[in-house]
Amino acid sequence: MNRETEKFIKVYLSLEQAYDTTGYLRPALHAFKEEYVSAVRQGLETVLRTREISVGDYERLTDVEFEDDDALYEYLTSMCQYLFEAREKQPVPPN
Repeated sequence: MNRETEKFIKVYLSLEQAYDTTGYLRPALHAFKEEYVSAVRQGLETVLRTREISVGDYERLTDVEFEDDDALYEYLTSMCQYLFEAREKQPVPPN
């Protein structure tokens, strides 16, 4: 995972932010320079392809818990679709 993606996850998908679906997340990301947005997209796509983050890794970054890797990657896939493919509703982690 690249630095930009790790920082984005730590800041914007952390426990304090992950359940906020007021609609600011996508515009906030796309307000950054295109290089940063592209790096986050590439990083998320790499993580999804390689499955390099475990549930424990993600929890250490965000304090958000997932039952298993499949649930984590389902969430990350939905988040990537929301951020970059115009998915309408922002996903939230399971409670």
